[in-house]
Amino acid sequence: MSVTEGEVKQIFKITEGLQETPNHYCPGCAHGIVHRLIGEVLTEMGLIEDTIGVIGVGCSVLAWRYFNMDCVSSAHGRAPAVATGIKRAAPTKNIFTYQGDGDLAAIGLSEIMHAAMRGEKFTTILYNNAIYGMTGSQMSPTSLVGQVTSTSPFGRDATTYGSPMPVTELVAMMDGAAYVARATAIDVASIAKCKKVIRKAFEVQQQGLGFSMVEVVGTCPTGWGITPNESMNWARDNMLSVFPLGELRAPGLPKPVFTPADKVAKGGAE
Repeated sequence: MSVTEGEVKQIFKITEGLQETPNHYCPGCAHGIVHRLIGEVLTEMGLIEDTIGVIGVGCSVLAWRYFNMDCVSSAHGRAPAVATGIKRAAPTKNIFTYQGDGDLAAIGLSEIMHAAMRGEKFTTILYNNAIYGMTGSQMSPTSLVGQVTSTSPFGRDATTYGSPMPVTELVAMMDGAAYVARATAIDVASIAKCKKVIRKAFEVQQQGLGFSMVEVVGTCPTGWGITPNESMNWARDNMLSVFPLGELRAPGLPKPVFTPADKVAKGGAE
């Protein structure tokens, strides 16, 4: 099947939501894909001019260079607190935080849980690659049992370090959470589904229903010490059994009751 030049340009055009700036992410990292999805969704919703992004600390600390909208950098873990202040001061603005699993689930855990409990009307995008990618590939709260990192060279031991933190399930239990979902960006089909749930999260914010959050299970081939192609397979074969995909909280769905599952306790990495 032949593809015209116009169709190629349409596929690869720069969305209005992103700057025409090459990013710094490693080959195989899905941060850039998620940025693109956010940019596309906000462009399609006509929210670019009314959006303020709050960028956490991690590999995405320079994301403000790539989003074509107002952005604020926050201290490590404090993006939800900054977003709360901005949203309360400018309630008509569309606010989102962009955070990694180390930033959100470790130093920022209290911030995200209380923001969800209060029902703060902003959206959080969590990129979970189960490792501290920027600072040396250390074990993060979401690292899998058995996963080798620079601080768990023999693999994460649940007896010593605990089990992977199901932070999205915990957020979904908070009274103020209106929409919470988990998606991934490891293949074409999943990327399309990921875009849909990101849009739903922003729609919930626009409707003023409460806090919304989307966790995106991503990759870190550099931190994991494998190739980009291998990282996609590793995420699919190991992470998705520990962090299952789907909507955990949504309008019309009952509030979830959290029961720790054996698969979370045991992890999914060998």
